[in-house]
Amino acid sequence: MSARSRRLLWLLLGLSALGAATALVMNAFQSNLVFFFSPSQVAAKEAPVGRSFRVGGLVQEGSVVREPQGLTVRFVVTDTAQTVPVSYTGLLPDLFNEGKGVVAQGRLGADGVFRADQVLAKHDENYMAPEAAAALAQAKPGAPLQGATTLVNKP
Repeated sequence: MSARSRRLLWLLLGLSALGAATALVMNAFQSNLVFFFSPSQVAAKEAPVGRSFRVGGLVQEGSVVREPQGLTVRFVVTDTAQTVPVSYTGLLPDLFNEGKGVVAQGRLGADGVFRADQVLAKHDENYMAPEAAAALAQAKPGAPLQGATTLVNKP
């Protein structure tokens, strides 16, 4: 085997290894990528079926139902235009409350119920997840957000 053939072989092996590493990184990135959708987007069937995503908005007043035995909670997330029923089994954040901002991560079932793996509540009266605030503003411009505003970088 000549020196030129050996260099070409090493170059091809290096490119193959780089291609395999890139494919593995891209696959891991794709499987961990989670998109945000508003209830209006979910109702318009823009959200993926069978894949994890986040839905956010406000917890609709009077919609929280806790099962007497167990940790399952059912509630409705709204952007004031559309609603999405959510089912979650586990401990809810302390700040979870009706009329407050929430972001749930999980999958949409064939029955239209969003089965959440994780529920995040806003951390105080002056903050809402930027995606949730934008979705609420887009769904119904000019509608009051019941004390929820987004933080803006101020100089």
